[in-house]
Amino acid sequence: MNRRFRILSALLHYPDEALRGALPEITAALGTEGFAPRHAAALARLCRRLGMGDLLDRQEAYSALFDRGRSCSLHLFEHVHGDARNRGPAMVALIEAYQSAGYVPDTNELPDYLPLFLEFLAIAPPALACELLGQALPILDRLHARLAGRGTADARAYAAVIAAAMAEAGATPQAKADPEDDDPEQMDREWEDVPVTFGPGNDPDRESARARVAAMIKRLRATRAAAKG
Repeated sequence: MNRRFRILSALLHYPDEALRGALPEITAALGTEGFAPRHAAALARLCRRLGMGDLLDRQEAYSALFDRGRSCSLHLFEHVHGDARNRGPAMVALIEAYQSAGYVPDTNELPDYLPLFLEFLAIAPPALACELLGQALPILDRLHARLAGRGTADARAYAAVIAAAMAEAGATPQAKADPEDDDPEQMDREWEDVPVTFGPGNDPDRESARARVAAMIKRLRATRAAAKG
């Protein structure tokens, strides 16, 4: 298991009491799990920020950053296509990658949710994790640029998580902060020449992709329910 991915996943989750309670353990692990010193230092600053002040303030800052518009969305495919119209084939491929490794997410989030994706990379076979992370790098680079471009302390702190994730593939952020645009049609135009290729053997021309996504999510939830029962 790659515990660095687990740590990055945890830090991108909605800040609640459980995350606050885990911060001392996470902070200690930053120095023992192989993060580069500059990433460990930046992530430690995020941990301190998450642990200080009123929890409601931290939650409000998180929601303002990630949940109010697409530009900094933690759903990966929002940065490729503005809404679910064209995300189906990529979502299918990602779910199939999860299934191939026996991963059943204990959440109702869509499979392109970045904390979920990082959690999967933590337990995936290294070759598959490397492949999927490499495919996600252009999206992570764009997200990092948008967070850095916000110029707030919270945005910079969370941008450090994205930079650390990119470092797992030997990459560093390259994109410059650009004007934010939450219009899906504009986002599609910007990315119209960038294929969405997630998962081994991805086929972007699958029929009824959205229906297959819904069916797969239903099966994943049924499997999870059976395991708990």
